[in-house]
Amino acid sequence: MTIGTKYATGVFSWVHLGTSDPDAAKRFYGNLFGWEFEDMPAGPEMTYTFISRNKHSVAGMYALKNAPSHWLPFVNVADADDVAKKASQAGGKVPYAPMDVLDVGRMAVLQDPTGANIAIWQAKKHLGADMINETGAICWNELLSPDIKAAGRFYGATFGWTADLVDTSADSSYTIFKAGTTQVGGMMARPPRLGDVPPNWLTYFGVADCDSTAKKVGELGGKILNGPMDIPNIGRFAVCQDGQGAVFAIFTPKNA
Repeated sequence: MTIGTKYATGVFSWVHLGTSDPDAAKRFYGNLFGWEFEDMPAGPEMTYTFISRNKHSVAGMYALKNAPSHWLPFVNVADADDVAKKASQAGGKVPYAPMDVLDVGRMAVLQDPTGANIAIWQAKKHLGADMINETGAICWNELLSPDIKAAGRFYGATFGWTADLVDTSADSSYTIFKAGTTQVGGMMARPPRLGDVPPNWLTYFGVADCDSTAKKVGELGGKILNGPMDIPNIGRFAVCQDGQGAVFAIFTPKNA
């Protein structure tokens, strides 16, 4: 188990769900992952829900209006304003400019040149998830992009990531993003068969048994979009969708 107390610059530290139906999402994910939920006031007529497992925070959630339900991962940064400026200079957009979130941190939402959104977090009182790389917690984040070269240049300029192409095939290719020597995420070239899927960041949550969890997704009113299937010598995964349309993935490491 990895318990996070402080995150290095350039690594993923948090993820949250914007959903059209928080109550339905609580039922779905509570049953699927054993999550617990604590609603907190977050400004006028707004509630932010902290999600935990075994009393360790793993994610957040809020009610979303007039937009599709989705998960959004956050990268830890030292200066949100500086990173947002770098993103603009690198050809990206800043749909939500840097803003303070009460006294817990400062955030912004960036959009890379291929159209995928990602958030940044400058920690104050809230450092990020207490638990990662464990059952019911974030274990990976992965970009699906139609232009991996443009995306690689953008994330290199914005976060200082390096992009190592580790696998190529007729269907797609796979890149590992690194902050220094630390693997922080992946990138997959969007294959023709997924041409109607918008560029996006996909968050993976660890599970003890990918197949049984995938079955439970369907029983709880969600859908399986891809898998379960093996990643040779690494593990088994499935891409899922909750009842409100938010997409996420589940992963069981090999020999777990």
